[in-house]
Amino acid sequence: MIKTIVQQLADFTAHCSYAQLPAEVVEETKRIMLDSIGCALAGTEHPKGKIGIDYGRLTGGGEGQATIIGMDEQVSIFGAAFANGELINALDFDMILPPGHVSPYVIPGALAIAEANSASGKDLLCAIALSHEISYRIGKAMDYLRDTKDGKSNPPKVYGYSSTVFGATAANVRMMGCSPEITAHALGIAGCTSPVNAHWAWVQHAPSTTLKYLMAGSLTQTAMTAAHMAKMGHRGDLQVLDDREYGYPAFIGTSRWEPASITSQLGSEWRFPAESSYKPYPHCRILHGLLDTLITVLEKDDIKPGEIDGIKVLIEGFTEQPIWLNNIIEHLIDAQFSIAHGIAVGAQRLPPGKRWQDPEVVFSPSVMALMNKVTHEIHPDYVAHLKNHSARRPARVEVHARGRTFVGESLYPKGSPSPDPASFMTNNELAHKFRQNAEGMMTAANLDTTVDALLNLEKVTDIREVMRNLGRLRN
Repeated sequence: MIKTIVQQLADFTAHCSYAQLPAEVVEETKRIMLDSIGCALAGTEHPKGKIGIDYGRLTGGGEGQATIIGMDEQVSIFGAAFANGELINALDFDMILPPGHVSPYVIPGALAIAEANSASGKDLLCAIALSHEISYRIGKAMDYLRDTKDGKSNPPKVYGYSSTVFGATAANVRMMGCSPEITAHALGIAGCTSPVNAHWAWVQHAPSTTLKYLMAGSLTQTAMTAAHMAKMGHRGDLQVLDDREYGYPAFIGTSRWEPASITSQLGSEWRFPAESSYKPYPHCRILHGLLDTLITVLEKDDIKPGEIDGIKVLIEGFTEQPIWLNNIIEHLIDAQFSIAHGIAVGAQRLPPGKRWQDPEVVFSPSVMALMNKVTHEIHPDYVAHLKNHSARRPARVEVHARGRTFVGESLYPKGSPSPDPASFMTNNELAHKFRQNAEGMMTAANLDTTVDALLNLEKVTDIREVMRNLGRLRN
């Protein structure tokens, strides 16, 4: 009998083992864990992160077996998963992977279950790797935000990251040790209880919801529920990914559905590492190439913010939308997406890091004044560059200062694998980012121990060792 897509994903999930993971997959998964946990530490002082912590405590009870990152306490696996998802995504500093953001949705549940069960680092690495692979493959089967048509940007009318619910659920049942049959039912349940793709409403309604494109905490709960309901005996829809007319492709709103992207060479070919991109700046990825270029221009000629008469930037084709064009900065989250505000912060020449999201920086008179001097146009060669290589984000910046125009251009933003080796973010650079995110929260000894443990996660015999350090802050 031919197996459904859900059943094939279930077999992949249940039978995958650490020993089968290629070395590059293990390495990339460790990098993702280091980056994600660092972002969570940085998020503990952010309003979105604080609310996530409070709700995690509310739903997680006073005692439990799983740690809220940055907090010296344990709650239930459900509460910890909710809080940690919100923390990872709070500053929009976490890595990206098609369909967009993946890690804040797929890591927290598996991490909480791993801690509660005293799982090994190898087991956790396997679960996190397969969750990113499944999320990436399903994302590539669907519409994409950077789609083009007839030489122009052609973003879909319905979009979002809800499909990561399959990767999140797979990671959870993998950590729970479920059979292929139970795993298949869990994935079938996940597909029928998936959050909606509300991304485009968020894009259009600026200033928009502070939940952002998809609240990470809520998706972690859907995935946790799907895994546990299947284990308790509920039956899922095993055909939900095969039925183009009535199944998941239809009710999630994608106009493109290419199931071969999901199943082709599943288990023998790992695809997610090739498109894993990391963020040097706590801002939407669309601005990173421009920020790289702007900072290079300003530093080369030592241009100060007060000397700038204007900044013109050429932006990506799909970004001329309210959420990115918004100049009304009422909340820290507004600052994570506004093109004018992001450029104004970049022009302050502050070291990139969590400080960019401090209220004193976000609402500073210098930043707010410079916002009004930022203009933009669509980059005329955006589509041509994108077709040449998916990592390309062509950037051009013109800074008007001292009666002159200073110009900079770039193709590959820092953080992405690309033909330009300089764009790759090394382990040392990711460790530096982690240390900045953990600044003021961990002792030097704890910090060194944690970085070493995450970059050598396969050597950890009990994941509680790592989580203990993440909950023992400021000691």
